[in-house]
Amino acid sequence: MTPDDLVLTPLGLRFQGRRYPCAIGRGGLSSCKREGDGATPSGTHRIVGMLYRPDRMARPADWAVPIGPSDIWSDDPDHEDYNLMIRKPYSYSHEVLRRADPLYDLILITDWNWPYAHPGKGSCIFLHQWRRPHYPTEGCIAFRRDHLIEIAQNIRLQSRLIVRP
Repeated sequence: MTPDDLVLTPLGLRFQGRRYPCAIGRGGLSSCKREGDGATPSGTHRIVGMLYRPDRMARPADWAVPIGPSDIWSDDPDHEDYNLMIRKPYSYSHEVLRRADPLYDLILITDWNWPYAHPGKGSCIFLHQWRRPHYPTEGCIAFRRDHLIEIAQNIRLQSRLIVRP
């Protein structure tokens, strides 16, 4: 473990000597993640990407990629694009990345079930903004907006998310 790793603890997420309050999945932590279970998967996950809304915030890091109006994330385990960022039009189950609310204004992408997805093991686990303090997610990890921005500005591509059961 290094100071650049993000470590989920019962008291929040530890990163670079600070603790950040966060929310996890409504299904708690799981070592047996499945699509739709609402659980946050335990394990060590690499941070593999960063997306942001350029119309709502400045680029948080030089490797952040803007979210476009037609960007979506496939969460249909029966489709070949399962657990990949793709573009509209798309008639299969998916999540819109450019949302009306601020939930996905900034997203850190983990390598959970990616890049070679196993159908039914759950689509991507994001680090994103919370709806309200400590409100559970569908399996992702969520933060206060200013904390998420601070993490994004200081994270490195070799950083890992460590979630212990």
